[in-house]
Amino acid sequence: MKTALLSSTFFGPIQWYQKLANYDSVLVEHHDHYQKQTYRNRCIIATAQGTQALTVPVERGNDDEVRISNHGAWRRIHWNALTSAYSESPFFEYYADDLRPFFEREWHWLYDYNLEICHTMCQLLDIQPQLNTTATYEKEGPWDDYRDIIRPKHPGNDPQYSLLPYYQVFAARHGFLPNLSILDLLFNMGPEGIYWLINNENK
Repeated sequence: MKTALLSSTFFGPIQWYQKLANYDSVLVEHHDHYQKQTYRNRCIIATAQGTQALTVPVERGNDDEVRISNHGAWRRIHWNALTSAYSESPFFEYYADDLRPFFEREWHWLYDYNLEICHTMCQLLDIQPQLNTTATYEKEGPWDDYRDIIRPKHPGNDPQYSLLPYYQVFAARHGFLPNLSILDLLFNMGPEGIYWLINNENK
């Protein structure tokens, strides 16, 4: 049985969800030290101006102790950014009611928030990973470790990853933008998004 070890992500990139779709089982790290500028509290979307990072403000600590900051209006700002970027996409309105609660409710802990997002996205994408969380931090183990590979800045080498182009709202302006947040694939391709996840890494 092949297992992938992944860091927690906030509406993670397509590369991250490909692992969920193609591995026999997945472990989501719960005990590593929090680092800035990772997918744990940010996602990348496509807008009329190009790519934009949406960042969840947090209070520092170890990953399982990182608390979401409720200062400011980041939830409203994020939802407005998604609406502006994807309101013209084929499936935004179809999925909006499923996703809006993540920008209305208050979650206390970043890890719990991300895990609930993951479960919802898997349901919407119709993928059913065998998903577990780590009990302790392990440097090595019987898994493929992507914790330091899937990251927005200085990503590691991942020969398993490949992404075929798909329809994007602003492709005529910016060209195809690869490995954006899974939201980009969902809003643009809807139920067909699964075909860019299942076995795509082997193409």
